[in-house]
Amino acid sequence: MKIRDAGLGIGKLPTGDKNCITDVAGVMVGHVTLDYPLDASGNEYACTGVTAILPHNGNLFREKVTASCHVLNGFGKTTGLVQLNELGVLESPILLTNTFAVPAVTQGTLQYMLEDNPEIGETTGTINVVVGECNDSYLNSIRLFPVKPEHAVEAIRKANAEPAREGAVGAGKGMVCFGYKGGIGSSSRKIEEYTIGCLVLSNFGKKEEFQWARYFGEGDGEGLLETADGSIMIVLATDAPLSDRQLKRLAKRCGIGLGRTGSHFSHGSGDIVIAFSTAHKISHFTEELLETRLLLREDHPIINQFFTGAAEAVEEAILNSLSQAVITKGRLGRVVNQLNFKKE
Repeated sequence: MKIRDAGLGIGKLPTGDKNCITDVAGVMVGHVTLDYPLDASGNEYACTGVTAILPHNGNLFREKVTASCHVLNGFGKTTGLVQLNELGVLESPILLTNTFAVPAVTQGTLQYMLEDNPEIGETTGTINVVVGECNDSYLNSIRLFPVKPEHAVEAIRKANAEPAREGAVGAGKGMVCFGYKGGIGSSSRKIEEYTIGCLVLSNFGKKEEFQWARYFGEGDGEGLLETADGSIMIVLATDAPLSDRQLKRLAKRCGIGLGRTGSHFSHGSGDIVIAFSTAHKISHFTEELLETRLLLREDHPIINQFFTGAAEAVEEAILNSLSQAVITKGRLGRVVNQLNFKKE
């Protein structure tokens, strides 16, 4: 269940109807989950997957959206972030997966986009595909490459605007957070007529770092005592008219929500935020010299509300990734327990 179902509310701003990134109109999420043995002994196991986030249901290459990213700690293996920050536009779905699956997922996403856009690489330029990752090798036989390009295509095609499934699903299937089962989590905030939505792939932190008492009172469950630094991918969506520079400012505040849970952005952690706005669609094919956009004023008090909303949504999304996950078995017979909590 979501953390709010247990009576724990995070922050002061109201959530959207679904308390999910799909509260931002047009945004869709799709998962493909791999959960099966890879050999007769069961020691090798596929405990992984792919998650796709689509800013809208149209052609993303021909109708791009404004975007930016911010790297809190750069121990990560992503594709597409250099051009994303240079041009301030997103022209592909955002795909999340495990570390060694980035090439396969990039290939699958590229194949999907080329099929929909025969002009790419022929009569127009190439395309910038954005893929992020976390390391799920504690539970998943990452060296055997169970994720294939077709899984990326399937995740994109499965994407819908329903409340996103959370926990040990999609890219989150094999992830571990604070020694407990982590993975996919989501939350949203309403700010006047606008919405901020967040989706995280949580795979970070040691058990002793988790701010358990601040959330749940005394006592905790049976989490792993020895875990690696891990990582987190944070995807932030909004329908507010923000520039790529303003989105980067918003992305920086996501680190506040991450820190509140107990993270200090460890040396070996890839902590990366990708933020986009659906307020404007940027045409790939236009001969216009000028482009006109409406933007929120930077000195208006609403900007501070957006900073607050980003921090709150990230914090709650991380807790949802823990509360929604289930006990999971993976390679070498390893088991990671779900977070069992009772708010006092």
